[in-house]
Amino acid sequence: MPSQKTVNPSARVRSYPVVERHRFVWVWTGDPADADPAAIPDLHWNDDPAWAGDGDLIHVECNYKLIVDNLMDLTHETFVHGGSIGHRSVAESPFEVTHGKGTVTVTRWMIDVEAPPFWARQLEWRGAPAGNVDRWQIIHFTPPGTIAIDVGVAPTGTGAPEGDRSQGVNGFVLNTMTPESATSTHYFWAFARNYALTDQRITTLLREGVSGVFGEDEEVLAAQQRAIDAHPEKDFYNLNIDGGAMWARRMIDLMLAAEDDSYAAAGARAERDIAEHDRTDPGDGGEREVARARAEAERARSGS
Repeated sequence: MPSQKTVNPSARVRSYPVVERHRFVWVWTGDPADADPAAIPDLHWNDDPAWAGDGDLIHVECNYKLIVDNLMDLTHETFVHGGSIGHRSVAESPFEVTHGKGTVTVTRWMIDVEAPPFWARQLEWRGAPAGNVDRWQIIHFTPPGTIAIDVGVAPTGTGAPEGDRSQGVNGFVLNTMTPESATSTHYFWAFARNYALTDQRITTLLREGVSGVFGEDEEVLAAQQRAIDAHPEKDFYNLNIDGGAMWARRMIDLMLAAEDDSYAAAGARAERDIAEHDRTDPGDGGEREVARARAEAERARSGS
């Protein structure tokens, strides 16, 4: 702004710390001093030369926690995705939930079962023998909204449960969610595989196949959100299969509670900024910006 003694404080663009990693763009919208690239979840399969894949973005009309619930309990595959990845063994097989500092893991093995269409086709591409398979789903949750799912199948008896997956096909379903509002979410996903790395035809077919699967999820999730909105007095009823989702929600809620403690500090910083502005640039045309900052400080103090 040439020929200006002062610059209107509202004539500005706020910037945020940004890191590009694993083909995703990570933006920190809080205090820049608290931005920590080391806290970015590990989704290295998305750009690791030992893996190949692709993904997309879905705009889902639901709260992001419902997507977390959906991914932490893959039992729904039996009923929602019967024509692709679903099989009765998913609902019938036992699972294990473990949790640590900042992680929740749900592990399920299905031994000597029929391969569903999505995986049977990949075994054919891989040149594996026909027959039953040992199938695995290992779900890794990093709060507040990132889930990497280790999935795959191998011909029964070739050693996959013991750690040798070399005779089968292995994939990673990568999911990370950005809330848009209380009832809508930007859902980023990718699917990576560790075979036929240079075959773009397979990459495209898998991306389209997974996209179709997530399209079925999208319909169910939107219907869930509509039901929740229509019955706000109802409470969630958790089953045994919700163990992973319950721990994930608990971690999210703890993070939100910890963030509440920062409201007072944020309000104090805003007040200091306002006082400094009033002292150095009174009457420079930025009254609206000052009023906005004061309102933000008041909201911070009240916790609203």
